[in-house]
Amino acid sequence: MERETVVTGARVREGAVFELLSLSGRALPLLREWVADAPSCGVARGLLTLATADRLDDAELREQLVIAHRDARLAGERETSLVYGIFLHTHRQYRLTADHLVGHFARWPADRPAGLMLGAFSACADDSYRAHGDALVQRQWELAGPDDWAWTSWLAATRAEQGRVREAHDLAERALTVHSRSGVAAHALAHAEHELGTGPAAIGFLDEWLSVDPDAMHTRHLNWHAALQSIACGDFPDARHRADAALARTDVGMRAATNWRLLLAGQTPAGRSDPAHVRDLLAAPGGMAEVFHTFNLALALAVEAATDDLNALARRAADDDRPDYREVLAPVVQALAEITAGRPRTAADLLTALGDRAERIGGVRVEREIVQDTLARALVDAGEPARAARLLHHRATARHHHTYEDLLLTVRAPAAASAG
Repeated sequence: MERETVVTGARVREGAVFELLSLSGRALPLLREWVADAPSCGVARGLLTLATADRLDDAELREQLVIAHRDARLAGERETSLVYGIFLHTHRQYRLTADHLVGHFARWPADRPAGLMLGAFSACADDSYRAHGDALVQRQWELAGPDDWAWTSWLAATRAEQGRVREAHDLAERALTVHSRSGVAAHALAHAEHELGTGPAAIGFLDEWLSVDPDAMHTRHLNWHAALQSIACGDFPDARHRADAALARTDVGMRAATNWRLLLAGQTPAGRSDPAHVRDLLAAPGGMAEVFHTFNLALALAVEAATDDLNALARRAADDDRPDYREVLAPVVQALAEITAGRPRTAADLLTALGDRAERIGGVRVEREIVQDTLARALVDAGEPARAARLLHHRATARHHHTYEDLLLTVRAPAAASAG
């Protein structure tokens, strides 16, 4: 009986880690089972906290991680290091997390659970950290070997963000060949296929992948990717349906990013966000803690043509001590305000002056692309379609489906101004 209990415990532990790395719908139930079976296992509690951190308030988060770290110290140095990294990451100490991971991987190369925190490097919003993180992923993949689906998936995601689309696509497919349920690989493939504009082919893959595990941890996000592919190929009813059916009220950013794209292309948006809810989110503690999160809330206000709110947010960002807020977010939000007020020329001037600094708005390539979309629409509405066409030339020529880009370049009345 004792041997059977040990084997069962090992299976739960291994299954929980495997499913978490897969971003599976079974991950949270198995993590909870692991913690229930081994309440003094610091790694179990730490990983469950990492997976559920966005649902915990500060007091709960700290309590769980203090317990996890105490128990991890009794288990060993690797376990202690892993839980300490989780503590830093869940407290949004991204530079400290990245620095810690460098040391962790030096001691425990290609440690899979630690790979769950690799996003800390890009979250630093620092090019040197991002480059260091990219190199670290490459090195860990080399150490793990090309048949390690987890590290191949993370390298695929890295290549997608670097714009090395074909490599990303090949790596994602290789990872899925080894483990067809790799959620990171499926996500990386969605990013690569967005850059390629594969349209129905990408939608078909995502729908089939999600049908096997509709409770996957990033189901809503993958449905958002499918909605973007629907927009790319002109199936706007499907995009609206996905936004309404798959996105929750709390998915303000993804809903706003979908709707703003629809409006820029002259289409009817999906279900809107409540402006009062957006104002509450901005006013809440941490409402402006991250520049990209604040940008998404600004998009939600833009969808509602809430010009006064956007002007107020732009002033607030301009007065912020943080350079990314003052130098990048403020002009972007002001440009959104100008578009909703029917002044595309002013918006175009603001976004043109921003130049490459728009990269500092945060997020990943597919998310930041909407700033370029907005500039293209503003240029067309300001009477400069040729400049807009040059701006989007690489997308219209590289993407198989680009109905969206064609509509961005169509001369018409400003979509957002008429939407209010």
